[in-house]
Amino acid sequence: MSKYKLKCTKCNYVTPDYKTWFANNQKCPECGSNYSKVEYTEDVDELKNIIYAKQGNSFLDIYFDYLPLNNRENIVTEGEGLIPVEDCHTLTELTKRAGLKNTEVFIYRNDKNPGTGTFKDVAAAMAASVLKENGIKEYCIASTGNIATAFAYYLAKAGISLSVFIPQDALMANEAEVSVYGQRVYRVKGDYAKAKKIAAEYAAKYNILMSGGNVDPARVEAKKTMVFEWIRQMDTFPTVYIQALSGGTGPIAIDKALDDIKDLHLVEHYPRYIMVQPSNCDPMTQGWEKAKANGFPEGWETDYPILESPITAVPTLATGNPATYPIIASLVKKSKGDILNFDEAEIYDIARLVAYETGVRVGPASTIALGGFLKSLKQGLIKDNDIVLINVGEGVRRAPDFKEKLIYTTVEVDSIDDCEIFDRTKIKEQLWSKFDKYIN
Repeated sequence: MSKYKLKCTKCNYVTPDYKTWFANNQKCPECGSNYSKVEYTEDVDELKNIIYAKQGNSFLDIYFDYLPLNNRENIVTEGEGLIPVEDCHTLTELTKRAGLKNTEVFIYRNDKNPGTGTFKDVAAAMAASVLKENGIKEYCIASTGNIATAFAYYLAKAGISLSVFIPQDALMANEAEVSVYGQRVYRVKGDYAKAKKIAAEYAAKYNILMSGGNVDPARVEAKKTMVFEWIRQMDTFPTVYIQALSGGTGPIAIDKALDDIKDLHLVEHYPRYIMVQPSNCDPMTQGWEKAKANGFPEGWETDYPILESPITAVPTLATGNPATYPIIASLVKKSKGDILNFDEAEIYDIARLVAYETGVRVGPASTIALGGFLKSLKQGLIKDNDIVLINVGEGVRRAPDFKEKLIYTTVEVDSIDDCEIFDRTKIKEQLWSKFDKYIN
């Protein structure tokens, strides 16, 4: 007997297990919705003991009883999900300079995930495990980059063939990471929306399962475990959660986790969600700002622009047609949060400053989240006594082009006469001066 079931969020129809869910092409057989939530037969009270015991080598191992997997032998893992929440003294000090006395800032180090070093590792590990358990041999996915790399890696470990559809502007590094594991890459002549369209046609033509996207139950269930890790590691649960936004599984997963444990009284408050998009691809921000300006009129959740072939310096966030906007925007509104954009021209300065002050080498999407923090501070969205948690979704491991643009201390010389004594501390003021506008 399965320890879980999938319940449709639209009509409440219950799908008994993943085998049935896959047989119905990952849709509710009653109403056709692709959004079902996983419910468990296990007593949720035991989860409290599991969270604090921390006995296991990965999130799949520790939280197994509350994940949609029946047999531990099917776990596919590299030890992901057990990553640190770190006190970011540099950003905490910045809040003090902005006039806040008791605000604290933390970063959630997804760049330390041991698989591919991104926020996507837990989702990919969960998906690979579920697909393996249910005998799936082929799979396909459309991606702007990071999720494709993680899925390519974990599905290869599970012996599953993967076809990845990426848009024309996807990074070569992401393509290389997929291809090196022996998985198929289709680089589509068009944007992410076209890549998704062709991937769906491919899945239908060859009767192959396709990733369910941001509401895929496996992704949501995997990412919900970050909440359990915050409870374990932090003295006070975050009052503000900030992440870069493309599709937005993060807030969906957080909301699911908090709903699962609401009767355990482990968390006294929900965080305010601050979602941040790059300035050159911000359809959710545009939809949100319009709705906010008009007082959130009836039907506002479905009123957002579709950006055709957006050109952005952060291609992993290049989702011009955000089908999840109604869900994400509703969650942000419920949390009393906000959806912002951040100027892409400043992402390299942010990465340099963070590396200088903390030694953390953040990737392009992570700079958008960190920039969103600065913008939130300037706009008064960060309050005194807030506990702010910023999701550092990835490092520079798979963004060599981005890393090259971070060079700023090189001096060309022809002889020893061109060299002079170097004092690293003199760079500090230069780096910080670019962000004075956010705190003055």
